[in-house]
Amino acid sequence: MLKADIDADIFRETIDVISALVPECRLHVGESGIRTRAVDTANVAMVSIELSADAFNSFVATEAELGIDIAKMKNILGMMGKGDVLKMELPDEGHKLELAFGGYKYSVTLLDVNTIRKDPNPPTINLPGKAVLSGASLNNAVKAAAVISDKIALGIDPDAGIFYMEAEGDTDHIRLDLGGDDLISLEAAQARSLFSLDYLKDMGKVMSRAEKVEVHLGIDHPVKFSFAIAEGNGQVEYLLAPRIEAD
Repeated sequence: MLKADIDADIFRETIDVISALVPECRLHVGESGIRTRAVDTANVAMVSIELSADAFNSFVATEAELGIDIAKMKNILGMMGKGDVLKMELPDEGHKLELAFGGYKYSVTLLDVNTIRKDPNPPTINLPGKAVLSGASLNNAVKAAAVISDKIALGIDPDAGIFYMEAEGDTDHIRLDLGGDDLISLEAAQARSLFSLDYLKDMGKVMSRAEKVEVHLGIDHPVKFSFAIAEGNGQVEYLLAPRIEAD
């Protein structure tokens, strides 16, 4: 059972976070809020999100697992206006999620959770370096790199005390060094890995709204991005596997 009201922008952002990587997911609801963890079809990227009950205007739920068509939900929520309140209701043993906002009333059939991949277990990895910067700065760097390449290196140079982003195309090169006042904070450790911009462009659009994003890095290891949503009542983690650099 689920009965909840939430600000349209908050829930739309929640769905945007998930839709950056997967078209469907298992959404877990319970007394404390909602959560999901999902991996993309290529097993390259993972998203984890938790939205606490405090993010909602009102929230009552019993433990349940819902199969959500994220692509469809994103299209529906695109109809909502700024300032709208989304009302959600799912009766006990229900198979249709009722959505109401701005005079619209949708009845959305849930997916069979058995047809959706189970939540992956997060890998245990040591990422000693951490840079904290604004989501807008991170997204701007990703967009700049995408002009000349399909991949980007993220790294930390502890000697120089900088976090850097670097991309190289067939004939062009771009590098951005951030240190001092350019960063919110830096835990300096030698780190550098190469990543696909196809994934980072979609993640970057979501992260651009975040006041601060933690970027956790190692050497030829996945990168973990952590940031808050819903005015601090939600937490997101993206994990992206590295590309192997050619010799």
